[in-house]
Amino acid sequence: NGAGKSTLIKTLAGVHRPDTGQVLLDGRPVVFHGPGDARDAGIAVIYQEPTLFPDLTIAENIFMGRQPRRSLGRIDHKATRAATADLMRRLGVDLDPDRPARGLSIADQQIVEIAKALSFDARVLIMDEPTAALTGSEVARLFGVVRSLREQGAAVLFISHRLEEIFHICERVTTLRDGAWIATEPLAGMSEDDLVRRMVGRDLDELYPKQDVTPGEVALRVRRLTREGVFTDVSFEVRRGEIVGLAGLVGAGRTEVARAVFGIDRWDAGEVEVDGRPLVSGAPSTAMAAGLALVPEDRRAQGLVMDLSIERNIGLTGLGTTVRAGLMDRRAERSRSLDWAVRLQVKYSRLADAVSTLSGGNQQKVVL
Repeated sequence: NGAGKSTLIKTLAGVHRPDTGQVLLDGRPVVFHGPGDARDAGIAVIYQEPTLFPDLTIAENIFMGRQPRRSLGRIDHKATRAATADLMRRLGVDLDPDRPARGLSIADQQIVEIAKALSFDARVLIMDEPTAALTGSEVARLFGVVRSLREQGAAVLFISHRLEEIFHICERVTTLRDGAWIATEPLAGMSEDDLVRRMVGRDLDELYPKQDVTPGEVALRVRRLTREGVFTDVSFEVRRGEIVGLAGLVGAGRTEVARAVFGIDRWDAGEVEVDGRPLVSGAPSTAMAAGLALVPEDRRAQGLVMDLSIERNIGLTGLGTTVRAGLMDRRAERSRSLDWAVRLQVKYSRLADAVSTLSGGNQQKVVL
């Protein structure tokens, strides 16, 4: 996180202008004054964060600004739907072109973004962590599409934190660290340890060493939690000093269970207890008061207020500690936010900057 991957991508896509250096396309220098220039040059980007219009259909999102036209300039909706259906078949997914984007899962939003990029017939396809929210079968399907594009002569730049994916699909790898280029080299003969060493600048004997911890008392107990039509009879316990994983495919109900436990969604039956005290269904404030915190699946829509400052976002969940006589104590807010920004090593210019100016990894640190 913070190595500069997403910022570099935005420079290649014409969102940012480079201060020095140049971009060569087919061996010729190019200057992009905006994303439209990059798109017209044959560069398509699938960003880490889906950017769809929620009230438009999947087909309308994919062909926004370049819809097929009939005579007299009217939009040919039938042709738009047909082209979208063809893209979905190419990707091997079953999404209705007329379905509104609102309510799509992150995985389905990412599929729409991929279809949008493929619809440009791009010569260069840049994929910024496209598999982050996909299941194993969906990743395999995506890789099949990527290989097909490669065989057709497209150049693919694939960004990922998942090293096994890099070794599975790529031929060469470029490593960035702290905004600087470290190396570009063939993957043949390299190991994951070699790549990690370049990423972090030192040897790591063990990435995530297992610690011997004796679990303590039950901190969270969920008994027979049920939300009709979503999940049924879910029970588990989490003890102090323990990490419990909740596993399942996309659509299995993991996110929905977490939302219900935290009180965002109401449950129809069952019980949730924190330290032996029952929580009220559908009351996030009660869950927070009991010491529960939720890091949501979609940080942009559910975890951050993108137009507010970094310090205000950090302080949102602790307003009670920074309010004096009903007024915001800006000094206390800034001090508290600065403390957490330093502890989590958030990379920013000013705390007063909008949280939207941060990279995806640093936005996630603000959520935490």
